[in-house]
This record gives sequence, structure tokens and C-alpha cells, in this order.
Amino acid sequence: MKHRKLGPELEVSALGLGCMPMAGIGKGMYGEASRAESLATIDRAIELGVTFFDTAEVYGPYVNEELLGHAIRGRRDRLVIATKFGFALENGKTTGVDSSPANVRRACEGSLKRLGVDTIDLFYQHRVDPKVPIEETVGAMAELVAEGKVRYLGLSEAGAETLKRAHAVHPIAALQSEYSLWERGVEEAILPVCQDLGIGFVPYSPLGRGFLTGQISSRDDLPEDDYRRKDPRYSEENFAKNMKLVDVVKTVAGRHHCSPAQIALAWLLGQADFIVPIPGSKRRATLEDSMAAVDIKLTSADFDELEAAAPVGGTAGPRYGETMMSMVRL
Repeated sequence: MKHRKLGPELEVSALGLGCMPMAGIGKGMYGEASRAESLATIDRAIELGVTFFDTAEVYGPYVNEELLGHAIRGRRDRLVIATKFGFALENGKTTGVDSSPANVRRACEGSLKRLGVDTIDLFYQHRVDPKVPIEETVGAMAELVAEGKVRYLGLSEAGAETLKRAHAVHPIAALQSEYSLWERGVEEAILPVCQDLGIGFVPYSPLGRGFLTGQISSRDDLPEDDYRRKDPRYSEENFAKNMKLVDVVKTVAGRHHCSPAQIALAWLLGQADFIVPIPGSKRRATLEDSMAAVDIKLTSADFDELEAAAPVGGTAGPRYGETMMSMVRL
């Protein structure tokens, strides 16, 4: 496994593991998830040299952090554990965003306990809270660093100006936002700011929520309760249009004798050396396939072909519905 840095100091594996698909341990956001297979997947990731694991308080909620904490017990020192806070939770339900200093501290204490660790390596604000100045939130996060409860700070789905303001209060090691061949909105303003400020970038959903793997040929392939049935890009109206990109990814994959998922990840890795994608997985087979992407070498012709098939703004449909879209790029 190759390595990269988030910010000037935090070294991680070039690909991390997004643990979100394991969240429900049953009917999760992406269909059924087996606890035993989820734990085996984390074990296999560690065997393959993955050091970077991403979770969040809201995944489950709470269940995902507990699962990861159980899996890493006894080998925590080798790993970089990232988790996120920022939602208001009541009786296991999300009721909005809350990045008040009080909630920052409450969330941190809970995550430390569930993960079974003394220090969180990378602590992200999950979504920007428009009611709380980012300076106030980051100030509270910085107090946790001073107390040794957190090592590095991150933001998720923050806009360029918010990122600059946050970084002025305390160094931000990483920004996590959606980025893939079919979601390139961060390229215009976000990535340049990250590069200028020396902030790492962590793409979530780097495989287009599974679309870019080539394993989904129609909406009928999705379970009835699957979250993606609500994704506008997966809608009946947009599905066929977006499959055109998948066809090109499959063509490039054929030339390299690898999977479409590996091509999509190799494309991301080739954009900049401060980018560390976190493909999500709940099964060893998909994990092993994704992690092999670090060894794929795309040619300039490959990049040109993929760029032409996936221009910025070329995907049919927004990445979220109206409510969720209102919470990003603040």
C-alpha cells in the first residue's frame, strides 16, 4: 500500500476505508450489512496495509463507531481513525445540525468512548452549521487538540471561504467532500484552496455510490429500501444518461484488464497527491478490488478519454435532493 499526507504531517494509506456502508448492521443505507463480514472487511483492510478508517457519530447512529472500535481493539497504534460530528440527535434520529461548542465536546467524548481510544486522529465537522460561526466551532475543536483528545482537525462539505476562515483559527488537515468522475464540483474553487493552504482532500463516494463500478445496470438492481433510490442521479429520468459514462469507464478498464472501480479510483488518485479517496465497503471482495487501484497507471490518453466522458457538470441530476443540497458548500 502506498502512502500520502493529509496536511503537512498526517500520513495515511493512499486509499482509506469508508465504513459508512457497515452502519446499519442489517438494513443499512446500501442494503443488507453483515456484522461478521464487516468486521472481516476491516481485518482484511489492515492486512492489506490500509491505515485510514473513516466513520461518524451519525452513522447508525453510534453503531458504526462501536463496530470500528471493536475491530481495532489491540492494534489501534498502527491506524489513523477519523470520525465526524455536527448533527443534532434525539432518540436515535437526526433533527438538524449542531456545531455549538457544547455539542462539539459532547460528540467528542461519545466518539472516544465508542471507538475505545484515547485520541481521535482526525475529527471532522460533518456539515457546516449556519447558526454557529465557523470560528466558534473550530475554536472548540482546537481546545480538544490542546487537551490531547484530538490530533488533527477536518471539515466536511465546507465551501472555500468557510475553509479559509476555519484554517485561520486552527490548521485544517483535511476537507472531506464528494468527488468522483461523476461529481466534479470541487474542482473550480475547493481543490485550489486546499492546494494553496496545504490541506488534504478526502473524496467520499469516489465510486459514485456504486454507479461507477459497473455492477448496477438498472434501478431494479437496488433493494427497495436502498438509499440510492432517492438519489436524483439514479432516477428513472437520469439513469440511462449517466450510464454512458460507465460505458467509457468499462472501456478503459478493459484496456488495463482491471475493474471499472479501479479505473475510477485511479483517476482520482491521479488528480493530485494530496487527495486520499475513501471508497466504502462492507465486504472483503469489494475492498480488495478497490485497494488494488493504487497500482493502476493510467495513460494520458486514458485521462483524456475519461475527461471527455465526464466533464464538470456533465452528470445528469444533482447529487442530493433539495434539503440535503442546502447543507453543502456553506
